[in-house]
Amino acid sequence: MTKKSLKSQAYNNIKEKIISCEYSPGMLLNEEILCETFNVSRTPIRDALSRLEQEGLITIWPKKGIIVSSLSISEVNNLFELRLLLEPYSIQNYGYTLDENVLMDYYQKFLRMDLTRDSKNFFVIDDNFHDFLNNAVPNHYIQENFKIINNQNQRIRIITGQRAVQRLEDTRSEHLAIVKACVKKDWKAAAEAMYEHLLQSKNATFEMLLSRDDLLLNT
Repeated sequence: MTKKSLKSQAYNNIKEKIISCEYSPGMLLNEEILCETFNVSRTPIRDALSRLEQEGLITIWPKKGIIVSSLSISEVNNLFELRLLLEPYSIQNYGYTLDENVLMDYYQKFLRMDLTRDSKNFFVIDDNFHDFLNNAVPNHYIQENFKIINNQNQRIRIITGQRAVQRLEDTRSEHLAIVKACVKKDWKAAAEAMYEHLLQSKNATFEMLLSRDDLLLNT
């Protein structure tokens, strides 16, 4: 395997564990243990850690260690503030670029899913659905903002994944409302449905995170 491949592999492996919260917020990582875990030398690990620090997923403290970034109240609030601005705007102005067949496929997936048995897969489809909507935006400046918030958003989704079945039912209904409006090409209604979905997600997220002192900083 080439040096470039080793660096990419180390980066992807560590990032996946951070995003999935296997490496939880605030967790202390050890460079030597990372080398042993992924069976690579220090060079690709250090390269990966440097990239992850640039993305805000870890903080490297000289002589202290590597800490997985915590999720502060202000960070979560800022994330949702940006999403509430961008995602309704994007669907209202660029919804016409969406593939109707793909929309209907998501409609059927949301409609048929058994939330009591397959909640984990629901969140995968949920993430993929938002990615599908966001990736349709041709404005590369907006795309860059989506990339910036995506990492933290996925961590928040994982952390709040153990939500009550009722919230999953509500989320399904909210997604179905978005898809229905898109299929009708009523972009204003789609934007309003997206805004309402994100607002409810924000409320549910804060309710969950504020009950988990181990996951949040207070600022």
